[in-house]
Amino acid sequence: MSRLRNWSLVVLAAFTLGLAGCSSSSTSSSTSSSTSSSTTGAAGAPSSTSAATPPVQDPSPAGTFGTKPTVVVPPGAPPTQLESKDLIVGTGPAAKPGDKVTVQYVGVAYSSKQQFDASWDRGQSLQFVLGEGQVIKGWDEGVVGMQVGGRRELIIPPNLAYGANSPGAGIAPNDTLIFIVDLLKIN
Repeated sequence: MSRLRNWSLVVLAAFTLGLAGCSSSSTSSSTSSSTSSSTTGAAGAPSSTSAATPPVQDPSPAGTFGTKPTVVVPPGAPPTQLESKDLIVGTGPAAKPGDKVTVQYVGVAYSSKQQFDASWDRGQSLQFVLGEGQVIKGWDEGVVGMQVGGRRELIIPPNLAYGANSPGAGIAPNDTLIFIVDLLKIN
């Protein structure tokens, strides 16, 4: 019953956010589960799963698919396990390991709240084979189940990102990363 109540709150919060024009003062709830796959909500409402961690409050606004999104770093300490939220639920096929996917994304460091990368800024999408280690593990796990036409927020802890090894400017050692990803197509 508690799970049903939480889902009702998620749907109600999403509806309220839609009516309020993505007001930044609202809070949404999410549910926890023991997997890192995402679930889809009713009527395109944001849905989420986490791997046994408390839900992250104040997800980024959904925005419009195909346009650069705004990333909101949630308050408080970063999660210790992958957090995944569908901001826009796609209507196309779902991505699975072994699929070659094409995405657009923006990445923000949790610690600095600063963008470190965005495919939108380069005007070039990214292609990779899901589950083959061509991207950080948080992407290989977090994009699975995403549907074409969907937008997902991934909050990736250091052990699923770069760990103690900073890959370059904008990402500190042991930083948690936030990505918003649009799944354009499965090739």
